[in-house]
Amino acid sequence: MKPEKAAQATAPPLVRLLAALAALVLALDVVTKVVAVAQLEGREPVAVLGGLVYLQLLRNPGAAFSLATGYTWALSIVMIAVIVVIVRVARRLRSAGWAVALGLVLGGALGNLTDRLFRAPGPLQGHVVDFVSLFAPDGRIWPVFNVADSSIVSGGILLVLLALTGRELDGTRAAKKREPAGE
Repeated sequence: MKPEKAAQATAPPLVRLLAALAALVLALDVVTKVVAVAQLEGREPVAVLGGLVYLQLLRNPGAAFSLATGYTWALSIVMIAVIVVIVRVARRLRSAGWAVALGLVLGGALGNLTDRLFRAPGPLQGHVVDFVSLFAPDGRIWPVFNVADSSIVSGGILLVLLALTGRELDGTRAAKKREPAGE
């Protein structure tokens, strides 16, 4: 079998891996947000693990650290663009590491975009439900986050690691640049 044919034969399972992971992240994100709203609405923060983690419902109109609070619509457009790019790139996918990383980012982007589309105050302006705070309530030490946020960050870290180690989207390793002889 030619190398191109072998690479094409492995692509569909990796695209399915990306899609399955994205669907799992989206499902976990939606379920945990529904439970968080039902159980935490109007309550004081709930300490878990001796105060290492706090569960507290917040509705975030911006990004992490409440950045871009007045630009919820722009964040929605950025998420849509990320989703489109990942779907387009998936056709060239030949690396399990990239499939996992992109699946995590895609699932997280879909989770937060779902909030932006369907939660108050309205489409493309909805506030994202955040409910996990580390080390202190109210995000004083670390921003309050959700499953989608942690998935995006984990996928992003994996993408950086893949790039730093020279692993390409197509499953190959980037050739190290050689310095010309005599220098």
